[in-house]
Amino acid sequence: MKCTDKQKRRRKTNTAARTAALILTVVLFSGAGAAGAYFLDKSPENQLLDYEGQNYRQSIWQGTFFAQDLCVAAENVALDGFADEDSLHAAGLFDINNRQVVYGFRLYDKLYPASTTKIMTTYLALKYGNLDDIVTVSEHATDFNWDESTAGLRTGDQISLYDLVCGLMLRSGNDCGTAIAEHIAGSEESFAELMNSEARALGATGTHFVNPHGLHDENHYTTAYDLYLIFNACLKDERFVEIISMDSYDGTLTGADGTVRTETWSPTNYYSSGAVEAPEGVRVLGGKTGTTDQAGCCVILYSEDMQEHPYISVIMGAENKNFLYQEMNRLFTAGISG
Repeated sequence: MKCTDKQKRRRKTNTAARTAALILTVVLFSGAGAAGAYFLDKSPENQLLDYEGQNYRQSIWQGTFFAQDLCVAAENVALDGFADEDSLHAAGLFDINNRQVVYGFRLYDKLYPASTTKIMTTYLALKYGNLDDIVTVSEHATDFNWDESTAGLRTGDQISLYDLVCGLMLRSGNDCGTAIAEHIAGSEESFAELMNSEARALGATGTHFVNPHGLHDENHYTTAYDLYLIFNACLKDERFVEIISMDSYDGTLTGADGTVRTETWSPTNYYSSGAVEAPEGVRVLGGKTGTTDQAGCCVILYSEDMQEHPYISVIMGAENKNFLYQEMNRLFTAGISG
Protein backbone atom coordinates (compact mmCIF):
# COMPACT_ATOMS: atom_id res chain seq x y z
CA MET A 1 0.00 0.00 0.00
CA LYS A 2 1.52 3.33 -1.08
CA CYS A 3 1.48 6.45 1.09
CA THR A 4 0.10 9.62 -0.37
CA ASP A 5 2.14 12.80 -0.25
CA LYS A 6 -0.23 14.12 2.41
CA GLN A 7 0.38 11.04 4.60
CA LYS A 8 4.15 11.34 4.14
CA ARG A 9 4.03 14.97 5.23
CA ARG A 10 1.93 14.04 8.29
CA ARG A 11 4.44 11.32 9.30
CA LYS A 12 7.35 13.74 8.90
CA THR A 13 5.48 16.28 11.00
CA ASN A 14 4.76 13.73 13.75
CA THR A 15 8.36 12.51 13.75
CA ALA A 16 9.67 16.06 13.99
CA ALA A 17 7.28 16.83 16.83
CA ARG A 18 8.37 13.76 18.79
CA THR A 19 12.03 14.65 18.20
CA ALA A 20 11.48 18.24 19.35
CA ALA A 21 9.64 17.03 22.45
CA LEU A 22 12.45 14.63 23.28
CA ILE A 23 15.09 17.34 22.87
CA LEU A 24 13.07 19.70 25.07
CA THR A 25 12.73 16.96 27.70
CA VAL A 26 16.49 16.31 27.70
CA VAL A 27 17.20 20.04 28.15
CA LEU A 28 14.72 20.30 31.01
CA PHE A 29 16.07 17.16 32.64
CA SER A 30 19.66 18.37 32.36
CA GLY A 31 18.75 21.57 34.18
CA ALA A 32 16.37 20.19 36.76
CA GLY A 33 16.98 16.45 37.00
CA ALA A 34 19.01 16.77 40.19
CA ALA A 35 16.16 18.66 41.79
CA GLY A 36 13.67 15.92 40.92
CA ALA A 37 11.89 17.33 37.84
CA TYR A 38 8.49 15.79 37.26
CA PHE A 39 7.63 14.76 33.71
CA LEU A 40 4.01 15.09 32.67
CA ASP A 41 4.69 13.37 29.35
CA LYS A 42 4.87 9.61 30.05
CA SER A 43 5.92 8.53 26.59
CA PRO A 44 8.45 5.65 26.44
CA GLU A 45 11.28 8.10 25.75
CA ASN A 46 10.43 10.25 28.80
CA GLN A 47 9.83 7.24 31.06
CA LEU A 48 13.38 6.13 30.26
CA LEU A 49 14.75 9.58 31.15
CA ASP A 50 12.67 9.70 34.34
CA TYR A 51 14.03 6.27 35.36
CA GLU A 52 17.56 7.51 34.74
CA GLY A 53 16.95 10.55 36.88
CA GLN A 54 15.58 8.53 39.76
CA ASN A 55 18.19 5.80 39.71
CA TYR A 56 21.41 7.23 38.31
CA ARG A 57 21.41 10.90 39.29
CA GLN A 58 20.96 10.48 43.01
CA SER A 59 24.69 10.74 43.58
CA ILE A 60 24.80 14.32 42.31
CA TRP A 61 23.98 15.61 45.84
CA GLN A 62 25.02 13.36 48.70
CA GLY A 63 26.01 16.03 51.25
CA THR A 64 24.34 17.28 54.42
CA PHE A 65 23.54 20.82 55.46
CA PHE A 66 26.30 22.30 57.65
CA ALA A 67 24.09 23.19 60.61
CA GLN A 68 21.58 20.37 60.45
CA ASP A 69 22.95 18.73 63.62
CA LEU A 70 23.76 21.98 65.47
CA CYS A 71 21.87 24.20 67.89
CA VAL A 72 21.22 27.50 66.10
CA ALA A 73 19.75 30.83 67.22
CA ALA A 74 19.90 34.19 65.46
CA GLU A 75 19.43 36.26 68.62
CA ASN A 76 19.06 36.03 72.39
CA VAL A 77 16.89 33.18 73.69
CA ALA A 78 15.02 33.82 76.94
CA LEU A 79 14.54 31.19 79.63
CA ASP A 80 11.96 31.38 82.43
CA GLY A 81 13.69 31.31 85.79
CA PHE A 82 17.04 32.64 84.60
CA ALA A 83 17.55 36.38 84.15
CA ASP A 84 20.71 37.74 85.76
CA GLU A 85 22.27 38.82 82.51
CA ASP A 86 23.74 42.15 83.59
CA SER A 87 26.31 40.33 85.73
CA LEU A 88 27.63 38.09 82.92
CA HIS A 89 29.45 38.70 79.65
CA ALA A 90 27.61 35.85 77.87
CA ALA A 91 25.87 32.54 78.57
CA GLY A 92 24.24 29.67 76.74
CA LEU A 93 22.56 26.31 77.26
CA PHE A 94 22.37 23.88 74.35
CA ASP A 95 20.22 20.75 74.10
CA ILE A 96 22.35 18.45 71.92
CA ASN A 97 19.73 15.79 71.14
CA ASN A 98 17.00 18.23 70.16
CA ARG A 99 19.44 20.64 68.50
CA GLN A 100 17.93 23.52 70.45
CA VAL A 101 19.34 26.64 72.07
CA VAL A 102 17.54 26.49 75.41
CA TYR A 103 19.07 29.77 76.55
CA GLY A 104 21.27 32.30 74.83
CA PHE A 105 22.65 35.65 75.97
CA ARG A 106 25.17 37.58 73.86
CA LEU A 107 26.15 34.36 72.12
CA TYR A 108 27.95 36.18 69.31
CA ASP A 109 29.77 38.91 71.25
CA LYS A 110 33.55 38.70 70.85
CA LEU A 111 35.04 38.02 74.28
CA TYR A 112 38.29 36.92 75.87
CA PRO A 113 38.14 33.14 76.48
CA ALA A 114 41.02 32.63 78.93
CA SER A 115 41.78 28.90 79.34
CA THR A 116 38.61 27.72 77.62
CA THR A 117 40.93 28.19 74.62
CA LYS A 118 42.41 24.83 75.55
CA ILE A 119 39.46 22.91 74.14
CA MET A 120 40.62 23.94 70.65
CA THR A 121 44.20 22.93 71.50
CA THR A 122 42.90 19.54 72.60
CA TYR A 123 40.75 19.22 69.47
CA LEU A 124 43.86 19.65 67.30
CA ALA A 125 45.97 17.32 69.43
CA LEU A 126 43.37 14.58 69.01
CA LYS A 127 42.87 15.29 65.31
CA TYR A 128 46.49 15.64 64.18
CA GLY A 129 48.57 13.97 66.86
CA ASN A 130 49.43 10.40 67.82
CA LEU A 131 48.70 10.20 71.54
CA ASP A 132 51.46 7.61 71.97
CA ASP A 133 54.09 10.09 70.73
CA ILE A 134 56.76 11.02 73.24
CA VAL A 135 57.28 14.79 73.41
CA THR A 136 60.42 16.52 74.64
CA VAL A 137 59.53 19.67 76.56
CA SER A 138 61.32 22.79 75.35
CA GLU A 139 62.62 25.67 77.45
CA HIS A 140 59.96 27.90 75.92
CA ALA A 141 57.22 25.54 77.12
CA THR A 142 58.30 26.06 80.74
CA ASP A 143 58.67 29.85 80.53
CA PHE A 144 55.63 30.94 82.54
CA ASN A 145 55.20 33.25 85.50
CA TRP A 146 54.69 31.82 88.98
CA ASP A 147 51.03 32.90 89.04
CA GLU A 148 50.15 31.32 85.69
CA SER A 149 48.70 27.81 85.75
CA THR A 150 51.17 25.03 84.90
CA ALA A 151 51.23 21.25 85.20
CA GLY A 152 54.78 20.99 86.56
CA LEU A 153 56.67 20.33 83.32
CA ARG A 154 60.44 20.92 83.29
CA THR A 155 62.73 21.69 80.41
CA GLY A 156 63.97 18.44 78.86
CA ASP A 157 61.14 16.31 80.25
CA GLN A 158 59.85 13.52 78.06
CA ILE A 159 56.12 12.88 78.26
CA SER A 160 53.48 11.27 76.07
CA LEU A 161 51.12 13.44 74.06
CA TYR A 162 48.23 11.72 75.87
CA ASP A 163 49.59 12.82 79.24
CA LEU A 164 50.04 16.36 77.92
CA VAL A 165 46.39 16.48 76.89
CA CYS A 166 45.36 15.26 80.36
CA GLY A 167 47.53 17.91 82.00
CA LEU A 168 46.04 20.53 79.68
CA MET A 169 42.37 19.68 80.22
CA LEU A 170 42.44 18.68 83.90
CA ARG A 171 45.16 20.84 85.48
CA SER A 172 44.82 23.56 82.81
CA GLY A 173 48.58 23.56 82.32
CA ASN A 174 49.76 26.37 80.07
CA ASP A 175 53.05 24.51 79.77
CA CYS A 176 51.17 21.51 78.33
CA GLY A 177 49.51 23.79 75.78
CA THR A 178 52.80 25.14 74.49
CA ALA A 179 54.40 21.67 74.41
CA ILE A 180 51.44 20.35 72.38
CA ALA A 181 51.57 23.30 69.99
CA GLU A 182 55.28 22.88 69.32
CA HIS A 183 54.90 19.15 68.80
CA ILE A 184 51.96 19.43 66.39
CA ALA A 185 52.97 22.51 64.38
CA GLY A 186 56.59 23.32 65.25
CA SER A 187 55.81 26.60 67.02
CA GLU A 188 53.03 28.41 68.85
CA GLU A 189 52.66 30.81 65.93
CA SER A 190 52.14 28.04 63.37
CA PHE A 191 49.81 26.25 65.75
CA ALA A 192 47.71 29.41 66.15
CA GLU A 193 47.32 29.56 62.38
CA LEU A 194 46.07 25.97 62.45
CA MET A 195 43.71 26.81 65.31
CA ASN A 196 42.15 29.63 63.31
CA SER A 197 41.85 27.54 60.16
CA GLU A 198 40.13 24.72 62.04
CA ALA A 199 37.90 27.16 63.91
CA ARG A 200 36.63 28.54 60.60
CA ALA A 201 36.04 25.00 59.34
CA LEU A 202 33.82 24.38 62.39
CA GLY A 203 31.86 27.58 61.71
CA ALA A 204 33.52 29.49 64.56
CA THR A 205 33.89 32.66 62.51
CA GLY A 206 33.87 35.04 65.49
CA THR A 207 37.09 33.55 66.82
CA HIS A 208 40.76 34.50 66.52
CA PHE A 209 43.48 32.71 68.49
CA VAL A 210 47.11 33.75 68.95
CA ASN A 211 48.24 31.11 71.47
CA PRO A 212 47.31 27.57 72.59
CA HIS A 213 46.55 28.36 76.25
CA GLY A 214 44.47 31.53 76.46
CA LEU A 215 46.72 33.91 78.37
CA HIS A 216 45.47 37.40 77.61
CA ASP A 217 46.11 39.05 74.27
CA GLU A 218 43.90 41.73 72.72
CA ASN A 219 43.85 39.78 69.46
CA HIS A 220 42.85 36.52 71.15
CA TYR A 221 39.08 36.23 71.37
CA THR A 222 36.07 34.02 70.71
CA THR A 223 32.31 33.96 71.35
CA ALA A 224 30.12 31.85 73.59
CA TYR A 225 28.55 30.27 70.52
CA ASP A 226 31.94 29.50 68.96
CA LEU A 227 33.00 27.79 72.20
CA TYR A 228 29.87 25.66 71.90
CA LEU A 229 30.79 24.73 68.31
CA ILE A 230 34.36 23.75 69.25
CA PHE A 231 33.32 21.87 72.39
CA ASN A 232 30.57 20.07 70.48
CA ALA A 233 33.14 18.92 67.90
CA CYS A 234 35.40 17.66 70.70
CA LEU A 235 32.58 15.63 72.24
CA LYS A 236 32.36 13.52 69.09
CA ASP A 237 35.72 11.98 70.07
CA GLU A 238 35.30 9.42 72.86
CA ARG A 239 38.86 10.07 74.04
CA PHE A 240 37.93 13.67 74.82
CA VAL A 241 34.90 12.62 76.86
CA GLU A 242 37.04 10.06 78.70
CA ILE A 243 39.63 12.68 79.65
CA ILE A 244 37.27 15.41 80.85
CA SER A 245 35.33 12.82 82.90
CA MET A 246 38.36 11.81 84.99
CA ASP A 247 38.46 12.53 88.72
CA SER A 248 42.24 12.82 88.47
CA TYR A 249 45.16 11.58 86.39
CA ASP A 250 48.76 10.69 87.21
CA GLY A 251 51.06 11.96 84.48
CA THR A 252 54.40 10.23 84.01
CA LEU A 253 57.41 12.40 83.16
CA THR A 254 61.01 11.38 82.52
CA GLY A 255 63.44 14.15 83.35
CA ALA A 256 66.47 15.14 81.31
CA ASP A 257 68.61 13.17 83.79
CA GLY A 258 66.50 10.03 83.29
CA THR A 259 64.63 10.31 86.58
CA VAL A 260 60.99 9.27 86.35
CA ARG A 261 58.43 11.17 88.41
CA THR A 262 54.64 11.49 88.65
CA GLU A 263 52.46 14.58 88.59
CA THR A 264 48.85 14.25 89.73
CA TRP A 265 46.34 16.46 87.91
CA SER A 266 42.76 17.06 89.06
CA PRO A 267 39.96 18.90 87.25
CA THR A 268 39.67 22.62 87.84
CA ASN A 269 35.87 22.82 87.50
CA TYR A 270 34.12 22.80 90.85
CA TYR A 271 31.64 20.07 89.95
CA SER A 272 34.33 17.51 89.11
CA SER A 273 36.46 18.50 92.10
CA GLY A 274 33.50 18.13 94.47
CA ALA A 275 33.53 21.76 95.62
CA VAL A 276 30.02 22.34 94.19
CA GLU A 277 27.09 19.99 93.68
CA ALA A 278 24.88 20.24 90.62
CA PRO A 279 21.09 20.51 91.15
CA GLU A 280 19.13 17.30 91.50
CA GLY A 281 18.50 15.77 88.10
CA VAL A 282 21.73 17.07 86.53
CA ARG A 283 24.98 15.14 86.20
CA VAL A 284 28.08 17.10 85.17
CA LEU A 285 30.49 14.86 83.24
CA GLY A 286 33.28 17.40 82.83
CA GLY A 287 34.37 20.56 81.11
CA LYS A 288 36.90 23.38 81.00
CA THR A 289 37.38 26.51 83.06
CA GLY A 290 39.13 29.77 82.29
CA THR A 291 40.00 32.83 84.35
CA THR A 292 41.87 36.06 83.66
CA ASP A 293 41.28 39.62 84.84
CA GLN A 294 40.01 40.58 81.39
CA ALA A 295 37.90 37.47 80.73
CA GLY A 296 36.48 37.09 84.20
CA CYS A 297 35.54 33.58 85.34
CA CYS A 298 34.39 31.25 82.55
CA VAL A 299 33.35 27.62 82.27
CA ILE A 300 31.97 25.32 79.58
CA LEU A 301 30.46 22.00 80.66
CA TYR A 302 29.11 18.70 79.34
CA SER A 303 26.12 17.48 81.36
CA GLU A 304 23.23 15.02 81.31
CA ASP A 305 19.69 15.02 82.66
CA MET A 306 18.08 12.04 84.38
CA GLN A 307 17.29 10.44 81.02
CA GLU A 308 20.97 10.82 80.00
CA HIS A 309 20.12 13.47 77.42
CA PRO A 310 23.28 15.56 76.84
CA TYR A 311 23.67 19.32 77.18
CA ILE A 312 26.44 21.87 76.71
CA SER A 313 26.40 24.93 78.96
CA VAL A 314 28.70 27.96 78.96
CA ILE A 315 29.04 31.05 81.11
CA MET A 316 31.61 33.76 80.39
CA GLY A 317 32.61 36.76 82.47
CA ALA A 318 31.33 36.01 85.98
CA GLU A 319 32.84 38.32 88.59
CA ASN A 320 34.20 35.46 90.72
CA LYS A 321 34.11 31.68 90.90
CA ASN A 322 31.43 31.44 93.57
CA PHE A 323 29.12 33.56 91.46
CA LEU A 324 30.04 31.55 88.34
CA TYR A 325 28.81 28.27 89.84
CA GLN A 326 25.83 29.88 91.53
CA GLU A 327 24.69 31.11 88.12
CA MET A 328 25.46 27.80 86.44
CA ASN A 329 23.29 25.98 88.98
CA ARG A 330 20.49 28.47 88.34
CA LEU A 331 20.87 27.84 84.61
CA PHE A 332 20.79 24.07 85.16
CA THR A 333 17.67 24.36 87.32
CA ALA A 334 15.80 26.57 84.87
CA GLY A 335 16.84 24.75 81.69
CA ILE A 336 17.37 21.09 82.59
CA SER A 337 16.01 19.95 85.94
CA GLY A 338 13.30 22.55 86.45
